[in-house]
Amino acid sequence: MSDAPITQDLVTIPRKLPEGGKINLVGLTRAGLRDALLAMGTPEKQVKMRVNQVWQWVYFWGVRDFDSMTNLAKDYRAKLDATFEIALPEIVSKQVSADGTRKYLVRIAGGHEVETVYIPEEDRGTLCVSSQVGCTLTCSFCHTGTQKLVRNLTAGEIVGQIMLARDDLGEWPEPGTGTGEQGPRLLSNIVLMGMGEPLYNFDNVRDAMKIAMDHEGLSMSRRRITLSTSGVVPEIAKCAEEIGCLMAVSFHATTDEVRNKLVPINKRWNIATLLDALREYPRLSNSERITFEYVMLKDVNDSDEDARRLVRLIAGIPAKINLIPFNEWPGSPYERSDWSRIERFADIVYKAGYASPIRTPRGEDIMAACGQLKSATERSRKSRKEIEAEVRSG
Repeated sequence: MSDAPITQDLVTIPRKLPEGGKINLVGLTRAGLRDALLAMGTPEKQVKMRVNQVWQWVYFWGVRDFDSMTNLAKDYRAKLDATFEIALPEIVSKQVSADGTRKYLVRIAGGHEVETVYIPEEDRGTLCVSSQVGCTLTCSFCHTGTQKLVRNLTAGEIVGQIMLARDDLGEWPEPGTGTGEQGPRLLSNIVLMGMGEPLYNFDNVRDAMKIAMDHEGLSMSRRRITLSTSGVVPEIAKCAEEIGCLMAVSFHATTDEVRNKLVPINKRWNIATLLDALREYPRLSNSERITFEYVMLKDVNDSDEDARRLVRLIAGIPAKINLIPFNEWPGSPYERSDWSRIERFADIVYKAGYASPIRTPRGEDIMAACGQLKSATERSRKSRKEIEAEVRSG
């Protein structure tokens, strides 16, 4: 089997938009911004300073108009305004769960939609970010997997989800103050666990996370960013080297027979191949440990023997195991494991020396929980029978 990177015939929307012909600054890396400012006519000797100034206005202060960039000369601001725009995806709707979880339906270029979820907790606020419209993986327990893949998100559409959430939370610092002067950050963590497989959109995800981690902008710590993959093995080492964030893997089974059904990418890179790649990740990325995501499905993967086999499989890998009670959705062929069964599974894993927290389901009342995301328009186009037929055929 070839370990060559996977390529997909997906269209990426160009940065230059047809209406007005302006280039969107959101999503440009520092190098990209430098090239764009030079092309606009910024003198070479000034460009480093101008990049820093514009970068801070866009990503630290959250400014959307060039007139507000008061440390730039008026004529330079006019040139910026004539050449560029600062545009985010559009929030079509927002739902707020009884537990405080916020789910945003976000419209991107081409009229496509993705979902972004903000989960408030006592010690953190986590944003679940999407990287693709739909998903190519068709994991049988996942609602998102029943929506066909449309295209990759651009770097601007990915980082734009972080920015629009900060808009909604009112978390941009006041001019002249720092983010730490207004108390703990409401949006402190990012998980690339929304719609799509992040490692099938590697370049755009990498650029977006580099922007998010830049200390003069959004300033998200790489240790507070977690990328979740279903197991795109050739890209795992690349992720360690070029992004360096924490890694989570959608594991969900302890035999190839079961994982082939739950996570079909396992037919290409089986459990042994995946684990070999994961053993190297903490060293390559200087990360503390791998998180193994494990959805608890009644009578499918939740036996005592599964728990013991899981412990044997991950031996030698610094790890924690997140046990996820299955979040049901219309037409799903699975049921959530009984709570006593989940606790028994967790106890076996814990006694073997691994942290095994049971994730509290969040946002279930607004279909915002893990595995439930799907664009509202796509959901509304299909009847329950159609969804069930897709599950059976998949």
